[in-house]
Amino acid sequence: MTHIQNFINGAFCDGAEGKRFEKRSPLTNAVIATVAEAAQADVAAAVSAGRAALKGAWGRLELTARVALLTKLADEMDRRAEDFIAAEIADTGMPAGVARHMCARGSANFRVFADMVKNVPTEFFEMSTPDGTGALNYAIRRPVGVVGVVCPWNAPLLLMTWKVGPALACGNVVVVKPSEETPQTAALLGEVMRDAGVPDGVYNVVHGFGPGSTGEFLTAHPGVNAITFTGETRTGAAIMKAAAEGARPVSLEMGGKNPGIIFADADLNAAIEGTVRSCFMNTGQVCLGTERVFVERPLFGRFVAALKQAAEAMKIGAPDAPGVAMGPLISREHQQKVLSYYARAVAEGATVVTGGGVPDMQGAHQNGAWVQPTIWTGLPDDAAVCREEIFGPCCHVSPFDTEDEVIERANAVPYGLSAAVWTRDLARAHRVAALVEAGVVWVNSWFLRDLRTPFGGAKQSGIGREGGVHSLEFYTELKNVCIKL
Repeated sequence: MTHIQNFINGAFCDGAEGKRFEKRSPLTNAVIATVAEAAQADVAAAVSAGRAALKGAWGRLELTARVALLTKLADEMDRRAEDFIAAEIADTGMPAGVARHMCARGSANFRVFADMVKNVPTEFFEMSTPDGTGALNYAIRRPVGVVGVVCPWNAPLLLMTWKVGPALACGNVVVVKPSEETPQTAALLGEVMRDAGVPDGVYNVVHGFGPGSTGEFLTAHPGVNAITFTGETRTGAAIMKAAAEGARPVSLEMGGKNPGIIFADADLNAAIEGTVRSCFMNTGQVCLGTERVFVERPLFGRFVAALKQAAEAMKIGAPDAPGVAMGPLISREHQQKVLSYYARAVAEGATVVTGGGVPDMQGAHQNGAWVQPTIWTGLPDDAAVCREEIFGPCCHVSPFDTEDEVIERANAVPYGLSAAVWTRDLARAHRVAALVEAGVVWVNSWFLRDLRTPFGGAKQSGIGREGGVHSLEFYTELKNVCIKL
């Protein structure tokens, strides 16, 4: 059985208190690894190692050398691609094709931000002075220091490197707290960092849980200069409270209850294909996924029938099985949460168009965290499954009659992460995209991402933006230098 250790100051180690926890397979619920739980002393050691690296070789490394090292790291990740894919599949159970795409994005995050940091602009101003000689003002970027990186379990390597890539490109050091559900790729990246020649202390990994454990120790540590988090909204609120001590900056990408809006003039086939992906990809465990679908009334019946047919055609199974489109949920615990919403929808009077239970799995897979892709209709907008984030392969489909109505209904939740709009009317597309309260709006597509663009949520879906220069703004501090002539 695999044993996964913390990675601190360039070395793998168990926790100071000797605690371990089990990692179970979402496919079978069998224990596949033990994981060393970091104690408070281990978190402190990781922060100290980071501070030493900032004062040492890493802090003295010139930009061009840092960029070259991160490019080498990306190359080494590509060389070990199959190892990352295998670890990601073991932890999450996602289909192999999805894991392959996610892991490729991991190395790309280092390349993109390493290239971007070479060209990010600052400011320069000339000014007059009372004596007539003048002065020059220019801004320089400096790393914020030690960054605490708290990661989710749904796309572990992709979302972790989405933060670690720009943080290191800007010259920071990181202490990563991966989800207890998905510890393997963060640990493997430590091995690859070491092999690529990244100095000790630049990348540290501490495993554990949230309150009263590693997550709380990390976010409360006064030596952590900034905190970046992706995950559930309540956890984000707790991190904000911890970050208030010392007035430390936070970047929070949190929950969502994202709408898909399909107008009657939409390309039906494209809208169905996109909505199937946005509802069921990665077993619905996608922060940008669609759980509320609004369809203009003339198209409603045809759309629901086509979505039902597409959902029922999805093959559920093991990651390496041919044609598999959907794997299990992350854990039996999460399965129970999702199934509780399935039951609640029925109790509130929903019509179950398809799904609503657990698929019939064979052999050891009977014990896995499986659920059926599920579609409901017939509920009011204030029903629990229409307001609360479920994070499973499910959606509620409602008809609407007017543009104003659907905008109001789409915005009537506490979240505002993303939305998808399907229409051939270009003027309408611009109007609706501007009025929907979301950080990302797709028109006639879904999950189409340019890493240079701003990414983040409105309302309770987050604070701050990641991507492109927006990531570099968070991971650097601007210092103005005034030169009297």
